[in-house]
Amino acid sequence: DRLPQRPGPVPIYLTLLSSMFMHGGFGHLGGNLLYLWIFGDNVEHRFGHGAFLAFYLVSGLAASAAQIALDPDSVIPNLGASGAIAGVLGAYLVLFPRNRVHAVFFFRVLAVPALLAIGLWIVFQFINGFGAIAAAEQTGGVAYGAHIGGFFAGAVLALVLRQMLPEDRPNVLRPAMRRDPKAQRLW
Repeated sequence: DRLPQRPGPVPIYLTLLSSMFMHGGFGHLGGNLLYLWIFGDNVEHRFGHGAFLAFYLVSGLAASAAQIALDPDSVIPNLGASGAIAGVLGAYLVLFPRNRVHAVFFFRVLAVPALLAIGLWIVFQFINGFGAIAAAEQTGGVAYGAHIGGFFAGAVLALVLRQMLPEDRPNVLRPAMRRDPKAQRLW
């Protein structure tokens, strides 16, 4: 029934951290880096470097916990930063819901509110995740539970950190943001 496995590192729980820095190929790495580049810089600027690192790691751990909770008997390893980056998306949605982001829709690049772009992304994660569960067969692939768990962990952490860090950090773009009401936060 179970696949033979070699002993893992000691302590085995360190793989929860190390797996956040491994990827299944260049496409996986490139996709994660693209999302981190688009959304991560604003979240990091808002939280500061140290708090962002802690936020990122906690989001990744929560993502792994969600995936493990969905299928605790799985022998398929989790790897990739997708869960932690999903946490960054959740935080971006909480912090900058009306900021416009560039997204590709039907072979066109459009500037859309982050609420729409990230909202559609999380809806697709739920749809695909339920589809994977409904298949009732354990296959390798995308860890949708990690994406969903990381997203909600990031959103909750952003709500908490937003209260702990109420003032914006100095920003050279602040005057331009004040002139554009679409770029303002909701609070």
